[in-house]
Amino acid sequence: MGTAVMAGRARVSLLTEVLFDGRFDDLHRPWTEKLRRDIFRYRDGLSLSERSALAYERLRAVNEGIESVEEFVTATDRLVSLHEWLGMVDGSLTTLATIHYNLFLGSLLRLDPRRAVDLAPFTRLWRFGTVLITELGYGNNAAELETTAVHQPEADTFVLHTPSAGAQKFMPNTGAAGGRKSGLVAARLIVRGQDCGVFLFLVPLRDERGPLPGIRIRPLSETPGSSVDHAITSFDHVVLERTALLAGDHADLTAEGAFRSAIGSRRGRFLRSIQRVTTGKLCLAAAALSGARAALTIAVRYAHRRHTFAPASRTGVPLFAYRCNQTRLLGAAAHAYAATFLLREATRHCTGRDDPESAEAEVLVAAAKGWITWQARDIAIECRERCGAQGLLSANRIVDLLTPIESTITAEGDNLVIWTKAAADMLTGRGYSPPPAPAARSGPPTDRARLLDLLVRHELSCLQQARNRLGRAGDGALDRWNQAVNPALDLVDAYATRRAAEAFLTAVDRVADDATRGLLEQVFRLFALQRLAPHAGPLLADGHLTADTVRDLAPAVDRVAAALAPHAPALVEAFAIPDDILQAPIATDGYAAAYDDPAGPWQP
Repeated sequence: MGTAVMAGRARVSLLTEVLFDGRFDDLHRPWTEKLRRDIFRYRDGLSLSERSALAYERLRAVNEGIESVEEFVTATDRLVSLHEWLGMVDGSLTTLATIHYNLFLGSLLRLDPRRAVDLAPFTRLWRFGTVLITELGYGNNAAELETTAVHQPEADTFVLHTPSAGAQKFMPNTGAAGGRKSGLVAARLIVRGQDCGVFLFLVPLRDERGPLPGIRIRPLSETPGSSVDHAITSFDHVVLERTALLAGDHADLTAEGAFRSAIGSRRGRFLRSIQRVTTGKLCLAAAALSGARAALTIAVRYAHRRHTFAPASRTGVPLFAYRCNQTRLLGAAAHAYAATFLLREATRHCTGRDDPESAEAEVLVAAAKGWITWQARDIAIECRERCGAQGLLSANRIVDLLTPIESTITAEGDNLVIWTKAAADMLTGRGYSPPPAPAARSGPPTDRARLLDLLVRHELSCLQQARNRLGRAGDGALDRWNQAVNPALDLVDAYATRRAAEAFLTAVDRVADDATRGLLEQVFRLFALQRLAPHAGPLLADGHLTADTVRDLAPAVDRVAAALAPHAPALVEAFAIPDDILQAPIATDGYAAAYDDPAGPWQP
């Protein structure tokens, strides 16, 4: 093996170590080994029901070998790491894992502190768990939902009921696939005629024969790219045992019907019940980023293998030889690196802390979830386009990664909605402290310190604009908020970008190898320049950039991309995705011959 090859492999290993925070071997490699098994291999031509059954079968395969499911579910870093690999294998499997492990088991463990519920059927997957919160008429305003659970003091039971068509539970995976299921149903607890707020109730939903008495389940129309058995579910005076109520440690209901809670507001009780949504945001961000990394690996490999014409060339050149291809794919790679470092920072913020649901954590996780999933979609779309018609084939994986990424943008809180709430929190100082204004600094715009300063300047400008708009007179509270909401959303984006940049540079500074650190600094420059370019006008107007600097931004992007171009294969190989998981013909040297393979999974 030549010295250059060995040095290249060492460089890739160092990049992998940085990307995975030094924990690839203990936290990530076990998943890559498990997901190489035949059951996870790409299948072509399956029917919807076959794909749905396969997703549940795959979840059972994932569950095998998890030594303690209870410990796994409560370890945020381990749960997030699982999603970083499932997202590139099977979007439907990822959805089922998120629901079962995080939302169902995570909530059950948190809200049943006395361990009254036997967890074995769910940890061993004799029964699948799901969560039923959203209603047809209530989505992001779920605290106002209509489903009721009325306490019957004479029997010490509850009667669960869907009072209207709009109160039907929307889109849980309560269909027939997978067999026996139970769900955590969000319902309004009524005690002696008093509305005590929304709580979660553990409800058996179906067995091997179908829905249980009093429960109606109707399948929804097919979601393109997903095989999850989504359905509409309603309840007709279903009687629940006393133990069905999951009040956690923040509320109590005596057998005589006396309700007590340490939380005064009904909304506060509901939010306490669904706290696992915060962890879910990290899981979905990880899953979306997983798909983006896979798409990048495929697209960069293809761009180096596919040849096209070139001026004064008889043999042609790889697609990647063109600067327009380089800047797009390398820019996508730079954003994937930044998103990875932001995910690490947000996960650390919620792991091993006394108060992982602090206001600061809520704002950071909400901002990170929206920013990462939107970036992931942009990356996947760019990669699909760079692969041309080849990128439209399911066998080449990229197009099948797009729908699962889209679903992460909506699930666990629609991105625009959770960013709107984060924006309101930030403007009122809840969970957010503005960064100090940087001192005046001279030097080229590609200097890493100056780039970070400019990102801070942009954030502070967004904050000032949002505050000014909010302070204007308006026709009521909604009108005043509408004046401020768009610059406030710009603030969230600027905040997420700045936090990603800071996490990026923190990771860079931990690298001891000079060459690897220099390479990562170049990747950071490309990321920062591309983030700043759309805001050059305001930065110029405020005196933070000169006209000459603004004119040089686009050429600077080209210069950095040109310097990074030889390193593009190493940058994506550092994602450490085994070929057995990637499974994309166009990511291999013999992709042209792969289409003639009679054993190919797409062949009849």
